Amino acid sequence: MRRRIVYAAGWLVAVVLAVSVGVATVTAVGASVRGRGPVGQEVPKDATTAPPTAGPNLVEETISGEFGGFRVGCDGVYAVGVEALPDEAAGWRVVSFEPGPDDDVDAVFARGGRSIELEVFCNQGRPTLAEQEEHELADE
Repeated sequence: MRRRIVYAAGWLVAVVLAVSVGVATVTAVGASVRGRGPVGQEVPKDATTAPPTAGPNLVEETISGEFGGFRVGCDGVYAVGVEALPDEAAGWRVVSFEPGPDDDVDAVFARGGRSIELEVFCNQGRPTLAEQEEHELADE
């Protein structure tokens, strides 16, 4: 009987350890996948490294489309949303705009029942479109 209790306790410790390692691994990997972030680089997390706000080091590009444009700047691994420029003549407006600085920035444009969401990050110091999603909006 005592031997069974020792085996059961050992098995229970092994299960708890395996689940803990699995949860920690999924949490760490999931955060890096969800955040996209810079390819092959990490945004420094220490408080001594101040992210940029704007300035001469920014490499700027405009991501353009039927919605207008989204001007984004990069200073190394930091992305800064400089300006969201909707094509107002075609009826587009800005729904939301993330100025950053961050590992990625996004903007959402809408016209009628449609929206377009852009997510941009810095790849080797240059603004790069990570994702463009189009949605049909519910009737208001």
